[in-house]
This record gives sequence, C-alpha cells and structure tokens, in this order.
Amino acid sequence: MSKYSTDLAKSARRHLRTATYLDQEEAHAQHGAIAGYLFGIAAECAMKEMMRDSGMRPLPAEQRREDPFYAHLPQLKAMLRNSAHGRRSGELRRWSEDDNFMREWDTDMRYAPAKDIERADIERWRDHAKLVLVAMNAS
Repeated sequence: MSKYSTDLAKSARRHLRTATYLDQEEAHAQHGAIAGYLFGIAAECAMKEMMRDSGMRPLPAEQRREDPFYAHLPQLKAMLRNSAHGRRSGELRRWSEDDNFMREWDTDMRYAPAKDIERADIERWRDHAKLVLVAMNAS
C-alpha cells in the first residue's frame, strides 16, 4: 500500500498548470519536452477521474497488469475500448476510440532527447489535455 493518497482531479489540474507554465514562450525552448510529457499525465489523470466518476474502481493488486487505472497512454486508451462502463462510458470510449487523441504521446518520451519531441505534438497534447479536463470538470 502506498503512503500517498490519490486525488486524480487535483493531480490532473496540477499537471496541466505546470505543463502550461513550462510551455510558455520564454520557457518552452528549455522545458517544452517536459511540458509535453506533463500534458499527457494531466490527460491520463483526467481520464482516470472520469473512470472513477463513472463507477469504475481499481482492480485488486494482483490484477494491475489488466487494470486501466494503472495503465498509461496509449495502453489506457486500448484498455478503455473494452472496459469502460458506467455513466461516463460514452465519453471515455469517445476519447479512447479517437486515433488522434494524444497521438504519439508515450511514457518512453521521458528518456528521449528534447529535440525528438516536436512542437506540433506538444501543441496537440496541450489542446487534448485541456479538452479532457473540461470534460472531467463537467461532471
């Protein structure tokens, strides 16, 4: 058991704020790749808050490999196509079935040189993160 509690909505907002700050023109040259990564984490947290709000709950620890609550994009999208249920399942499926949603975002980018993270991708991830946070807040 982790010593940390979970607040997906606050985490989503915090990561989006930080990413937006790092994505400002004066900071982007040095921190744009980090901003791009955090936009994806913000989107993940928002989607997982929507899952929780939909009535979905994490699986037992021994089933973590099959649990969308412990998956990252793009695996999270793939898992939600088959497992989304509850009152927000339509929204979750819409995000998960959209091939453009968070396209090219992957946790492996943590290890990539910043020059490999393209500005157009960061802008798309920013826009997608903002959209999914708006949806999260609409509940």
